Amino acid sequence: MASKSKPHRSKSWSVTVTVFIFICLMLIFILWRVDNTRTELIRTNIIDFVAPLTKTLNFPLKAVGNFIRSFEVYSSLVEENKELKRALQDMTGWKEKALQLEQKNAQLRALNNVKLREDLIWVTGEIMADSGSPFYQSGVINIGIKDGIKNGSAAVDGLGLVGRISGVGQNVARVLFLTDISSAIPIKIKRINQKGLLIGDNSPWPLLEFIEEKALVNIGDRVFTSGDGDVFPSDILIGNIFVDNKKKLRVKPVANFESLEFLRILNTKKIVIDWTDTELVGMENF
Repeated sequence: MASKSKPHRSKSWSVTVTVFIFICLMLIFILWRVDNTRTELIRTNIIDFVAPLTKTLNFPLKAVGNFIRSFEVYSSLVEENKELKRALQDMTGWKEKALQLEQKNAQLRALNNVKLREDLIWVTGEIMADSGSPFYQSGVINIGIKDGIKNGSAAVDGLGLVGRISGVGQNVARVLFLTDISSAIPIKIKRINQKGLLIGDNSPWPLLEFIEEKALVNIGDRVFTSGDGDVFPSDILIGNIFVDNKKKLRVKPVANFESLEFLRILNTKKIVIDWTDTELVGMENF
């Protein structure tokens, strides 16, 4: 019997508490709604009593609110930072593209500044690939027979001679650089009117051989193509002379082999003679 009375008492106690709380709430509601001097005085006293307690309770609430606001600001800053990083990456990509375009424009402007003889014609092409080997120095250019390219034609950049065409197809051609071991170019030193041969040895600076009077050569003398053997047009600048550690004469090319991108391929204009008109003139004179 005792075990059964305990749940009954707990239930009655909870009901009593509930009713008491409800009555208190109703009294507070009525007290707050009644408008007279006494009730106003009671309300004021209650507020005076409760106000210090609410300040103490509001402090952790304000702290939590500030923390939430700070977290929201931090989250927004994180997102803005991510957006700025993405924008910076995009700008870096555009900057790289702009630098590449600027470099290409500079090389093309340099090609336009090359002064050539009037009897020369040229075609400009772009380097597609190079050999990538220290033992074979050449490049592939995106012009060929259909563009008038021939074997043995000289190739120049915006500064000077790069090499010659060695192998040509319909749409592409191979440029053998003057630094290649199989390259040999007839040259002349204008200042002393001496001729010789520029021979590549796979180093950045080809050897200068077969100079008749080496004693006349000065460091810094400019070397040009001689045009001998109809290999190249004459007077194309190649580079400047210097002496290496083994007392050998070498030429430092003026062409920038580290950033070759566009090349100009040179050919000599053909002089076409109209033999029909010549024969007619001869017959009239006869």
